[in-house]
Amino acid sequence: MRWRRDVRRFRTDPVEAAVLDRCLCAFGLAPSVGLSEPWRVIRVESPAARAAVLANFETANASALARYADEKASLYASLKLAGLREAPVQLAVFCDEATPKGAGLGAASMPETRAYSVVGAITLLWLAARAEGLGLGWVSILDAPQLAQDLKAPDDWRLIGYLCLGWPEACHDTPELERAGWESRAPALWMETR
Repeated sequence: MRWRRDVRRFRTDPVEAAVLDRCLCAFGLAPSVGLSEPWRVIRVESPAARAAVLANFETANASALARYADEKASLYASLKLAGLREAPVQLAVFCDEATPKGAGLGAASMPETRAYSVVGAITLLWLAARAEGLGLGWVSILDAPQLAQDLKAPDDWRLIGYLCLGWPEACHDTPELERAGWESRAPALWMETR
């Protein structure tokens, strides 16, 4: 659990198909609202698709950098925020907002639970990958609607996560952003009682 890190530094070695298949089986084990299994995964492999993702990230990253000033901008510019050039496996994970599976049970009153179900499935994938010795990085500095369009996703699919998966360059118990001085982990769980 401690080493379930957001990995951004990957070796380019390929991931064996059997190892990846074992990890992807985690989606089928994940709980989902109404048993809707709303996750939809696009494996991004073609040079054209990967170039579109990288261009999307670079544009969004430049925009994000412009929001910072002085020391924070300098620190931001020094961070490696995605493994898009190195990660051998890249997955765009979507939520099918219009899935008829599950007949709307639980999602009629809280439709966002479909997306939460996809996040839960990604978390299981993350842990399965770690059990195999793989690292996973979740790229969030993206224009999600543009990326969905570039990947020709159906209109009812909403991007939940763009994932880079592969063998990490190194294993660390401390998150990279904490090591770089961007932020520190909270000392305890924030909780209130009512």
